Amino acid sequence: MIVKPKVRAFVCVTSHPTGCEAHVNEQIEVVKNAGISAAGPKNVLVIGASTGYGLASRIVAAFGYQANTIGVFFERPSHNGKTATAGYYNTVGFENAAAKAGVGAWSVNGDAFSPEIKDQVANLIQEHMGKVDLVIYSLAAPRRTDPATGEVFKSALKPIGNAYSNKYLDTDKRTVEVASLDPATDEEIAGTVKVMGGEDWKLWMDLLQSQDLLADGVLTVAYDYIGPKVTWPIYYHGTIGKAKVHLNQTAKTLTESLSGIGGRALVSVNKAVVTQASSAIPGVNLYITLLFKIMKEKGLHEGVIEQIVRLFRDRLFAGDAGIPVDEEGRVRVDDWEMKEEVQSAIEAVWDEVTTETLDQYTDFAGYRDDFLRLFGFNIAGVNYEEDVEIEVDVPSLKG
Repeated sequence: MIVKPKVRAFVCVTSHPTGCEAHVNEQIEVVKNAGISAAGPKNVLVIGASTGYGLASRIVAAFGYQANTIGVFFERPSHNGKTATAGYYNTVGFENAAAKAGVGAWSVNGDAFSPEIKDQVANLIQEHMGKVDLVIYSLAAPRRTDPATGEVFKSALKPIGNAYSNKYLDTDKRTVEVASLDPATDEEIAGTVKVMGGEDWKLWMDLLQSQDLLADGVLTVAYDYIGPKVTWPIYYHGTIGKAKVHLNQTAKTLTESLSGIGGRALVSVNKAVVTQASSAIPGVNLYITLLFKIMKEKGLHEGVIEQIVRLFRDRLFAGDAGIPVDEEGRVRVDDWEMKEEVQSAIEAVWDEVTTETLDQYTDFAGYRDDFLRLFGFNIAGVNYEEDVEIEVDVPSLKG
C-alpha cells in the first residue's frame, strides 16, 4: 500500500516501513563517522529501545562499539491493513543492519514493567551474552502495573501546588495558544513517581544482579531532562520532577548495591528533542522550536543520535579521564542547550512569539520535519508514492 502521514493532534497514526528503516540507516552512518575509537561496552541491554534516545543508544552501542544488544520495547506490529508503529519498523531496520554488520541483536516486545518480560530478557542474556556490561533505562510510559500488588498507576503531567498556564504550539493549526492545567492531586503525584521514578529501574537491576547476569564494572544509565526555567512549573517542579527526584535517588541506591562488582548507576540529563511525548507538553514544544532556531544559528544543534554519540564517546567511555558529573552526580549532555548565551536568547524573545511571529522567532519547519521523521516520513531517498509492504517482521521475533 502507499503510506502517507496522518497526524491527529500530537500523534502521527501511520508510519512508513521503508522510511523508518532509512532513518535508522541514517543514524548508523552518523555513528560510523563519529570518530569513536576508545573501548566501550560489548553486551548491552536497552530497556525502551525502539524510538528516541533508547533507539539511539542501541545504535551507538552496536555500530560504534560493535556490541551485542538486547532491546526491550512495547510496539504494535501491522494488523488489519494498518501500519505497525514506528518503533516496530525501527527495530526491523536496526536488526537487518545489525545482521549485515555481524553484531548480535535480539528483541523482546512486551510490557517492560512486567515480571514475565524481565524473566524473558534474563533468559536471553544467559543464552546469548552470559553477562551485560551496560544497561540503558529509557522507558516512557503512561501507566504501570505494580508487580507486587497488581495495582495500576497512571502518570500525570501537572503542576504541583498552583494551577499553571503557558503558551504552547498547536502544530495542527500552526498557532500559538495558551493552555491551563489544574494542580496535581496527591494521588496523581504518587502515581507519576510509581510510573516514571526509579522503582522499575531498580527491579530490573536487582533481578539481573540476583541471577549473576551483570559483568564486573557494569554501568547502568537512566535518562532524564531538566530543561529551562520557562518550563519548570509543568516539568522540573511538577509531577514529572518528583519522579525524577526519585530516579536520582535510585541511582545512588543502585551504585551502593553494585559496589561489590565495581558497578555504577548514573542519570544522564539529555537535551530537548522532538518526541511524541514532548509534543504534548504545554510550553515545551514551543520552547523546542525556539531552541532549535537559536542552537542552529550558533552551530550547537544536535539531534538524538548526535547527542547519544557525545554521551557515549565523550562521557561514559572517554577513557582514563573518568565520567564527569555535576554536583548532584549526574552526567550532563544538556550543557550546550543550557549555555547562558542560548537560554538568554530564548528568554529575550519568549514573550514576543505569537502566531503571527512564529516564522520570525522559531524553527517551526525544522520541528515539523523532525516530528514527521519520527514516523519514517520526509526521509531523503524514499519514494513515498511507491507501494510498500507494511506487514514485516522483526527478525528475532519471528516464529
